[in-house]
Amino acid sequence: MTRLRDATLGIDFGTSNSAMAVRQGSGRARLLALEGTATGLPTALFFNTEDQRTHFGRDAIEQYLSGTEGRLMRSLKSLLGSALLQDKTVVHNSAVSYQDIIALFLQMLAQQARSALGGLPERVLLGRPVHFVDDNPERDQQAQAALQQAAHDAGFGEVSFQLEPIAAALDYEQRISQESLVLVVDIGGGTSDFTVVRLGPQRAGKADRSGDVLATTGVHIGGTDFDRKLSQARVMPLLGLGHIGPHGREVPSKVFHDLSTWHLIQWLYAPQALREAQALRSDYRQPALHARLMAVLQQRLGHRVAEAVEQAKIGVSAQGHAAPVRLEWLEPNLQALLSPDEMEHDLQALLAQVVACARACLQLAGVPAQGRGVDAIYLTGGSSALRSLRRALALAFPDTPQVEGDLFGGVASGLACAGD
Repeated sequence: MTRLRDATLGIDFGTSNSAMAVRQGSGRARLLALEGTATGLPTALFFNTEDQRTHFGRDAIEQYLSGTEGRLMRSLKSLLGSALLQDKTVVHNSAVSYQDIIALFLQMLAQQARSALGGLPERVLLGRPVHFVDDNPERDQQAQAALQQAAHDAGFGEVSFQLEPIAAALDYEQRISQESLVLVVDIGGGTSDFTVVRLGPQRAGKADRSGDVLATTGVHIGGTDFDRKLSQARVMPLLGLGHIGPHGREVPSKVFHDLSTWHLIQWLYAPQALREAQALRSDYRQPALHARLMAVLQQRLGHRVAEAVEQAKIGVSAQGHAAPVRLEWLEPNLQALLSPDEMEHDLQALLAQVVACARACLQLAGVPAQGRGVDAIYLTGGSSALRSLRRALALAFPDTPQVEGDLFGGVASGLACAGD
């Protein structure tokens, strides 16, 4: 296998989206096209049971939404550090673990890199969140080891790790002309990570940058958590969440929690889970609500519900006005409406935790949150585009300008630079 000795490959394996960048010699990092000309790729796989093929990225999602028979898997990164990672499932008539499925996705990235570069770079730098698992160093280390093993199984050679917010900072450093003290805010699909770091042209050439990193913090909250909260508040009631049954009790909520959590949806299609959901029928006063729930589970439409919620969230944030969560494919004229005020309300508690983690990072760095604190807040990660988040940060740090980076490619580019 050809190994490129003068190149570093940066891989941002994300909960929702992934990207790769390469830096050869002392040149600039450049993103690699992963799907057509697109440099960002949804972290999704679809196992087509009709032709036994595996699809990735947008193609995987389109296969699922078109009604092709098979299984969609998303948010696999959320399983790192979990006991579920070694559980096995049947894929193309073979039992494989979820770690093996992560390796399969990384193998596709390796093939893309090999095709684009004529071989794999000798140095591979993988991004990782500040915490895979909150408040559990042992499980956090297990998560990194599992990802490293998956990368080796995928064909990558020498694999090292760098914190994703530090990688984002190094990408930002390529575009500034004077020394700055920056709070990097990296909000991804599964985690929110923060770094206070000194950046500048004079510092960029230093071999050891550890003294420039003043503090890092992270919390296991990201875009998929926002999706889950919005789904539970606006869509799951249409399937029975909060419904008071004939015995005066609410319908048990576990099925709704799992159905609104990207990486748990697939478990609801197992025979035992379907039987448990069917048994909830006696807890419903309105049979139509239970029928909707069973239609979603029996027809394996859970990811389609989650996709509809995510698209409504993106629509509300981008346009600033209400957007429908379209569910007419489940039942004619069925939809939920999501307004900016409702989204602000539903996400308030989660956003407060994210902002508290940012405050903690500044405190650890010994930097005041207001006045002459950091020079800029650098935003990266797809979920940092959320207007509600930016408003929350503006309220917490009113004196600090927000700078938007490459939301989906910045971490990969920074990783390629960090490996030099």
